[in-house]
Amino acid sequence: MNVARHDLASYWTVTAPGPEHPRLRSDVEVDVAVVGGGIAGLSTARELAVAGLSVVLVEADRIAEGVTGHTTAKLTAQHGSIYAHLKDAFDIDAARDYAAAQSEAIAHVAATADELDTDCDFEMRPAFVYAESDEAVAELKAEAEAAREAGIEASFTTETGLPFPVAGAVRVEDQAQFHPCRYLLAVAADFIARGGRIFEHSRVVSVESEDDHQRLTVESGAAVRCREAVIATHFPIVNRVRLFPRLTPKREFVVAAPIPEASDPGGMYVTAEQDTRSVRTAPYGAGERLLIVTGAAFTPGDPGAGRQLGKLAAWSANRFGARDIAYRWAAQDNTTPDRVPYIGRMPGGDGLYVACGFGGWGMTNGVVAARLITGLVTDAPPPWATLFDPARFHPVKEAGPIAANSKTAVKHLVGDRIGHAPAHSPDELEPGQGAVIRVEGHLRAVYRDDDGDLHTRSATCTHMGCVVGFNDAERTWECPCHGSRFDTDGTVLQGPATTPLRDESV
Repeated sequence: MNVARHDLASYWTVTAPGPEHPRLRSDVEVDVAVVGGGIAGLSTARELAVAGLSVVLVEADRIAEGVTGHTTAKLTAQHGSIYAHLKDAFDIDAARDYAAAQSEAIAHVAATADELDTDCDFEMRPAFVYAESDEAVAELKAEAEAAREAGIEASFTTETGLPFPVAGAVRVEDQAQFHPCRYLLAVAADFIARGGRIFEHSRVVSVESEDDHQRLTVESGAAVRCREAVIATHFPIVNRVRLFPRLTPKREFVVAAPIPEASDPGGMYVTAEQDTRSVRTAPYGAGERLLIVTGAAFTPGDPGAGRQLGKLAAWSANRFGARDIAYRWAAQDNTTPDRVPYIGRMPGGDGLYVACGFGGWGMTNGVVAARLITGLVTDAPPPWATLFDPARFHPVKEAGPIAANSKTAVKHLVGDRIGHAPAHSPDELEPGQGAVIRVEGHLRAVYRDDDGDLHTRSATCTHMGCVVGFNDAERTWECPCHGSRFDTDGTVLQGPATTPLRDESV
């Protein structure tokens, strides 16, 4: 399956277009600046404004249309087999803190949606983590027990609403799902009503300390001067606490298709089997629900992304009879070595805060970030704040993942430079195809558009110099080291890169 990037569109962004906000064209000064207009950034900006601070939010593209606009939008404290892991890797108190933070986030979204009177399709649903293999049953039972110890209403079951049998599942009650863009547009409107300002199409390219302030400069040269700044850019654009090697990027496809309302499985589901499958539905047409299936994970820039998208569509058709795919898109997130996000102060960051590493569970963790960072700024942090501290480091827990990340970076930084590029030349590329090709001793990212014209850019990611790869499903250049993404003309689509791929056209 080869689908042009413009043919991939998120159901959430298509059905909730928001108003345009101005670019940052002149310097401003405020108490706090928030960088990033997803659920973490917008929620944090609003919470800080509620606390009486002057706040601006700066977004590289459009608010609510980045990572958050491409999620599956589950509001759940059930993040796979997380509680057994936390109990073993840390202790039961850590599991309880994590559960409390996530559960409070769900309640906070529900209260905010009610307060703002927004129609965001908020629905209470049970959440399940399931397995089809008998070998996984013991692990699921241990997870159910650990979740209960952590304060989650969880149980082991073999009964689900899925149209196929499972060996077992952990069922968690009173979880939720919603339309993230409708919710966040209401949050943004309330933020502005409280005196906040939003600047779109204003990519921050530098963050510098000035005495007791921060100076955030955007591409136009305009800057925000602030006492404190929150970096909520999915992957941080600053590396003050060596976060880069501690974050692993992962990209997944999403397909959505209408199914009869009677076929609704009645919950939110996830399994680590079959290269991850996540399932939920959303309100759709009369007598219908929109089935939303996520999975087919891959590292950004890996070859064969189109095949992964095809596998996910085939799985949806085989398991649910969902053959009429109405929407298809992709989601990206980063995981940390211990599976707990990095949220809080950057040590040595002089007033910098960070929120990242949500591991695919950003809807609750984004709200956790807003409440935690606002608490730190106002000197009233929540009791579970320490668990998420970005300064934490556990050598035994993190050594393996960090070594793997470093090996990946070296492979794409050094190995790709001395290895062999694809044997074909630019002349062999068909319309819609791209490849990294060695031209006169240099690696070039070469793409042939639908009109047959070639577009040649440097194959070196402008973030830290790794070699990019071509995503044939979305027609983008992607960095496997840290997840930066670029359009075929070199434009930055997703950071941490802040500058485009260099033009190598002749």
